[in-house]
Amino acid sequence: MITIRRIVIISCVVLFQCFNQSYSLNYWRKGAIIDNNNHGMKYQRANQSKYKYEIRKITVPVDHFSFAVNESFQLRYLVNDTWQKDENPPIFFYTGNEGWIEVFAENTGFMWDIAPNFGALLVFAEHRYYGESLPYGNKSYSDAKYLGYLNSQQALADYVQLIEFLKSDPKLKSSSVIAFGGSYGGMLSAWFRIKYPHIVQGAIAASAPILQFTDITDCEAFSRIVTSDFRAANPTCPKLIRRSWGAIANITSTEKGKQWLSSSWKLCKPLNTTDDINQFKNWLINIYSNLAMVDYPYESDFLAPLPAYPITEFCKHLNKMNPTHEELLTILNKAVNVYTNYTGKTSCLATEDASPDLGATGWNYQACTEMIMPMCSDGIHDMFEPQAWNLQEYSDFCVKAYNVTPKPYLACQTYGCNDLSTATNIVFSNGLLDPWSSGGVLRNLSQSALAIVIAEGAHHLDLRSANAADPYSVTVARKFHQHAITRWIREHDENLSK
Repeated sequence: MITIRRIVIISCVVLFQCFNQSYSLNYWRKGAIIDNNNHGMKYQRANQSKYKYEIRKITVPVDHFSFAVNESFQLRYLVNDTWQKDENPPIFFYTGNEGWIEVFAENTGFMWDIAPNFGALLVFAEHRYYGESLPYGNKSYSDAKYLGYLNSQQALADYVQLIEFLKSDPKLKSSSVIAFGGSYGGMLSAWFRIKYPHIVQGAIAASAPILQFTDITDCEAFSRIVTSDFRAANPTCPKLIRRSWGAIANITSTEKGKQWLSSSWKLCKPLNTTDDINQFKNWLINIYSNLAMVDYPYESDFLAPLPAYPITEFCKHLNKMNPTHEELLTILNKAVNVYTNYTGKTSCLATEDASPDLGATGWNYQACTEMIMPMCSDGIHDMFEPQAWNLQEYSDFCVKAYNVTPKPYLACQTYGCNDLSTATNIVFSNGLLDPWSSGGVLRNLSQSALAIVIAEGAHHLDLRSANAADPYSVTVARKFHQHAITRWIREHDENLSK
């Protein structure tokens, strides 16, 4: 866009996608290319979920914080009251992420697993501007004037109103509320407790990178953890990935090479331009990052259908020493197919979106406003091309894309980063396999705001349903969560009795 130089900014679910022009923006894990029609599509797997819930809606203001806008919209939420006790059961409240709320309800089995033990009411709240919770319907993404109400502060205010509505039921009036969230949802659950301690009694914030902000976390840390995951599977693997960038550049320098790569990889859209090649590279970056996040010990279907320990399966193909450029890209294609075609049903590879099912259309905008999470790579201590972080170029891009100027310090000014000593009743859990642990809370903040480091954990693995293949460290983390939840509920009940 403004410069030929390509800047990689992996700043989101959830969540990694990119704008691909001459200037490209790789943002947080579960994003999506701007698509004004994407938000209208239905989440296809919802009816296949093993979990049952009722879909409800509540009317909330478009703007909670001014008296100038009187518009409102319907916010969706999911409810399961199977295990609800008659009077004042605890409310387990999931703070919805950047995507369809059904996705997160399906992939947060921990809440479903423990609800019977606590007699809890389960509530999963959809984040505004995602799924079907669109303040301006089909116009929500059509103009910058409609997008200005998409931010974490407004989303948390939505959740406050929803909880107050739920507790207007006499049977829930004195219920304790425990927030749960993973990734951006984990950030929201932690911030919910920090900003509204009178509403939420405690929070489980899994894989929540609340410190992945300007001047707080080293911008290279994320890339180094991704590389470390691949190195642990096979030391040759990240070396060949690092070499592949040069191979791609060499092969695509000719028309014949572009045709060969497009054909041999079965790309849906042939590589014709520099923008196509940049998009192809960014797509690969997103896949590597996604694999690091969901390197689960069993088959999963979160970002894509994947085998157990997908990085290990990926790296089995990258073990040849000193391959030619064509040989390297041929075996890399086989490796990438572990992510793109594990089911064998993919006829061609679409490089526009590495995680299409999440519906995270609005994350691009959030990554250009309040969620400025600097990412970079040096090409030496990681397996990526050297990419510097440049806030000015990032800002220029956001102005052109959305007519907004990023506020890199807003999140820390709003919720705190350097000093979180006043935070209470939060468990921050981070897996060392998860690259987002780079911006996670890894030490205790106070006597009741505690950090759990899960040695064998990938991205919010502890929030997923229990599985026989779970590492011991994950099982222990879940027990710790339950102990903390029990204490928070007891403290709440004792305070009420006084």
